[in-house]
Amino acid sequence: MQETTTSTQLELTKQTEKGIRVFQNFWDSLDWEKILSTVIYKGMIILLILIIIFILRKIILNLIHRSFANYRKKETYSSSRLNTLETVLKNFAQYFLFFIMIYSVLTIIGVPVGSLIAGAGIAGVAIGLGAQGFINDVITGFFIIYERQLDVGDHVILDSVEGIVEQVGLRTTQVKSFNGTMNYIPNRQILIVSNLSRGNQQVIIDIRVNPDEDIETVKKIMAEVNQELLSSIPEIKSEPNIIGLINLPNGTFVVRCSLYALSGSQLSVKSKLTTAYVESLTKAGITIPTSPLNLNI
Repeated sequence: MQETTTSTQLELTKQTEKGIRVFQNFWDSLDWEKILSTVIYKGMIILLILIIIFILRKIILNLIHRSFANYRKKETYSSSRLNTLETVLKNFAQYFLFFIMIYSVLTIIGVPVGSLIAGAGIAGVAIGLGAQGFINDVITGFFIIYERQLDVGDHVILDSVEGIVEQVGLRTTQVKSFNGTMNYIPNRQILIVSNLSRGNQQVIIDIRVNPDEDIETVKKIMAEVNQELLSSIPEIKSEPNIIGLINLPNGTFVVRCSLYALSGSQLSVKSKLTTAYVESLTKAGITIPTSPLNLNI
């Protein structure tokens, strides 16, 4: 039993020594001077390429920025449209330089990129299927930009997201909500675009009144206010239309005025006119109710 154990240990020792000798021979056969020089040489080339790519990125982005800055000086071009196109062009340039950088580094290292692409076969099909979402994003983004469905700075509603467009890209669209949240929406998920910045927007102003007030007097005072303020509020794009007395579902009587204002100025216009209406009506002795009237029996 002891002899068998000893022979087994000797055999293991011999195999271990043989493996060590093979590794030692391999290690000694390496031309470390050549390896080190190759690593340094290729490392310097890669570093040089990275520096060139970085400089090119700076130059190209600066040229794009200067070109669009010149266009912005001309009033014939939409500022939001130029911002959108500038962002897309910068993104495309950066993606292109990134692809060149990756291809160059892999080629220097010795990876046969061309052969891999040519012989991708099934792997290429799998990657293509996995990239369907990306391709859909790019195609949809192209048509969004081409058809001018939205521009940077527009007030939009995309499905359940409402806010201001911060960036329109070929893959995603960034919309900043009014509470400060930045939403990154894949372009393929944008099915309906509600652009509130295209054309003038309707503003409805309801002034609450008691039903026993002289409604005609209220309407006359509101009309006088409209005439006084119309020239001082350039955001108003239509003649204010005083509709008259309306009964709201909560039991409140209001005198309604409707008009159209420049997109984005609705809240400001409504606030100015409401303030002027209330002040003028109060001076005329008309009481503005502070609580809804309960007409339920």
